[in-house]
This record gives sequence, structure tokens and C-alpha cells, in this order.
Amino acid sequence: MKKLTILAMLAASPALAAEGPFVSLANTNFIVLIAFLIFVGILLYAGVPGKITGLLDARARQIRADLDEARALREEAKTILASYERKQKDVQEQSDRIVANARDEAMAAAEQAKADLKLSIARRMAAAEDQIASAQASAVRAVREQAVAVAVAAAGDVLKRQMTAEAAAASIDAAIGQVDAKLH
Repeated sequence: MKKLTILAMLAASPALAAEGPFVSLANTNFIVLIAFLIFVGILLYAGVPGKITGLLDARARQIRADLDEARALREEAKTILASYERKQKDVQEQSDRIVANARDEAMAAAEQAKADLKLSIARRMAAAEDQIASAQASAVRAVREQAVAVAVAAAGDVLKRQMTAEAAAASIDAAIGQVDAKLH
């Protein structure tokens, strides 16, 4: 069956469809064949296949160069990305260290402030206790002075009532004698 199909295709070829002999200027198929062969010859003579091959080769070289450049740019981008990732990691580590140092310094400052506050409270308590003791001593002294003044006034009243003019003169003479003895 396959052979029959091939034979039918050959029998139905355009060369067999034309009337008259094939190699004749009256046969249009022959004229088209001759024109096609002349056209192909002119193309070969003008070097069109070489030019087309050269253009295709140039295009292939350009594509290869573009691909090489793209690979180089990709590698450079990978390098830059790795560099930025390292820098980001370094900056992150540095910021973590700064935060940790700031936290430690804040804790130390808080501890120092607590110690200073305790010391200040202790000083103020001591000052208040000193003021209380001073006020207490001053009050005791004032009470004593008042008591002495009252006692002197009371003794003066008692002496005034009990003292006679002769006893007063004798007491004054005795006091003068004591002052004279101590001054000479």
C-alpha cells in the first residue's frame, strides 16, 4: 500500500501535469525552474549565504557576549549582595552590642542612683537627728535657764522678806572684801 501511495504521488507531480514536453520554453514549469536556478546562482555568486552566515555568526557572538556579560553582572550582583549581607550582619551585631552596653550602663546608673539615694536619706536622717538633738538641748537649756531665773527670783523674794538692813550691809561688806582679796 505504501508503494502505491508513492507511485501515485510521483504520477501526480506538476511536471507531469503540463502539456507537451517538459524541456520547452512553452512549458511554464520549465521557465520557473530555470528562473529559480538563475536566482539561486545569483545569490550564490553574490555571496549571500556567506553574508547571511556571517550575520548569524555575528548575532550568535553578540548573544554569547550578552550572556557572558549577564553572567558577569550576576556574579558581581551576588558578590555585592553577599557584601551587603555581611555588612548588615555586622551592623546588627554592633547594634546588639550597643543595646547591651546601654542596658548595662542603665542598670549600673540605676544601682548608683539607689546607692546615692540611700546615702542622701542617711545624711538627711542624721541631719534631722542632729537638729532634733540640738532643739532638745536648746529646750532643756531654756527650761534650765527659766528654772534658774524663777529660782533666783524666788530666792530674791525669800531673801527680801527675810533680810534686814543690817544683814544686807554686812553681806555687801563681805562681798566687797572677797572681791578685794581676789583682785589684789
